[in-house]
Amino acid sequence: MTTILVTGAGNGIGRATLLHFHGLGWRVAGLDKDAEALAELRAALPASEALLLTCDVGKEGEVARAFARIEEWLDEDALDCLVNNSGIADPYCGPLADLSLSDWQRWIDASLTAAFLCSRAAVPLLERSRKASIVNISSTRAVMSEPESFAYAAAKGGLDTLTHAMAVSLGPAIRVNAIRPGWIETGPWQKTGQSSVPDHRPRDRDQHPVGRIGRCEDIAEAVAYLHHAGFVTGQHLNIDGGMTKKMIYEH
Repeated sequence: MTTILVTGAGNGIGRATLLHFHGLGWRVAGLDKDAEALAELRAALPASEALLLTCDVGKEGEVARAFARIEEWLDEDALDCLVNNSGIADPYCGPLADLSLSDWQRWIDASLTAAFLCSRAAVPLLERSRKASIVNISSTRAVMSEPESFAYAAAKGGLDTLTHAMAVSLGPAIRVNAIRPGWIETGPWQKTGQSSVPDHRPRDRDQHPVGRIGRCEDIAEAVAYLHHAGFVTGQHLNIDGGMTKKMIYEH
């Protein structure tokens, strides 16, 4: 049975991706700090087909313990795909002069350090697979910015460069690609009590060349594409409704 591991699996893009692959018949594993969100998923998925572990993937010790449990669960089987999706969703950190080193480090650890730690731990398990891949969830904010989003942009920019560096170093056994989501509505994919129905203004939709806001399902489908795209590695796929190609002038 093919197996995928998703970090940040409790809510949003991670939850949608995990459930998308389970719907395709994959065995799924998920890591997240949010124990309540994982409990909801655990109740909805057969225990034989899902392993959901509470883990802060930015901390080396917790990652080591989680992967020891994952290896035991796999029982000599391969891990076929790792999705490094964890991160702090809010990109705004305030003025640079007011950004503390500890807050800066939180953004870096949640996304970039986590991807390093989980990829390093996953390599021996991925090497068991005949078709292994890693998909890093970056952001269009790696290549464009709003004010006061320094730490988030740095974390995602680092994830972009880590992607092509790992692709060159880990190939041909493991392909590594990144997805850069744009504006993705995660409300319907949050845990109970935090889920919401999308309510966007016409101007929000119209600013996208495709005429709508992105959905978590768009990212899950892109992960599936990149896993199966055997001649694609070291690439960064924008899933943004065309926004990074749209010139905007203020008049």
